[in-house]
Amino acid sequence: MRLRDWALLLGTAGVATMAYGALVEAQNLTLERLTLPLPDWPERLSGFRIAFLTDFHIGSKVSVKLTRRAVAMALDESPDMVVIGGDFVEGWRTSTPWLLGDCLEALLLMEGNVVAVPGNHDYYGGTPDVLTVICDELNIKMLRNEVWKHNGIAWVGIDSAYEAKADPVEAMSHVGSEPAVAIWHEPDLVNLLPRGCALQLSGHSHGGQFRFPGGYTPMHTNLGKRYPRGFYPDAPTPLYVSRGVGTTLFPSRLFCPPEVTILTLVPL
Repeated sequence: MRLRDWALLLGTAGVATMAYGALVEAQNLTLERLTLPLPDWPERLSGFRIAFLTDFHIGSKVSVKLTRRAVAMALDESPDMVVIGGDFVEGWRTSTPWLLGDCLEALLLMEGNVVAVPGNHDYYGGTPDVLTVICDELNIKMLRNEVWKHNGIAWVGIDSAYEAKADPVEAMSHVGSEPAVAIWHEPDLVNLLPRGCALQLSGHSHGGQFRFPGGYTPMHTNLGKRYPRGFYPDAPTPLYVSRGVGTTLFPSRLFCPPEVTILTLVPL
């Protein structure tokens, strides 16, 4: 075959793979149920269940539909708490606030047991200040370098490091004696989190979004490369990184399905 023929063949295969990833794999929303043994988790909270959602990237009709499915899937599990790890939106447009309300309204059923942080995309074309107002209407507690003591847990919400808004030291200074769970959109800075949290929950990486046989992952996000997906019990603070719900850059996935995560926390 001539070089031109090879180029055409490879180009056609690439387009077909991206189309398959968009139409099939990116819509294959997966429920992950994991039990996380944590060294600093108290016996009185053994069995506490968190539904972890992150990286909706709301903007297109496809993302709206997928986010609704993810929220419904999380609520069907009757968790003690819902945690949202940032990147609610792909970027701010005129219609974005209404899309967010439509997607997340069902979380009112959690009766205030929902906590969230912003991600870097929540700064694109706007500000998380708007997001905070929307979350207030939906009874979602938005944290930006703050601590919220709720259900016997100190929820430590850290703003986006990618946007140079993170202040983990300030946030951790308000923890107190309660067991603490940190929510920080970008996972790779877990080493900068002061000691004192039993767990950090992160997104941002999309799990790499594209994986190939042997685990090869060609695409990584900045601050989401070292810890791309799954549970890292030996990180400086035990860390769980979700593959997220939506997509970024390309509306496609390969061998890296979107996830809704149910985490059951138990003492080690």
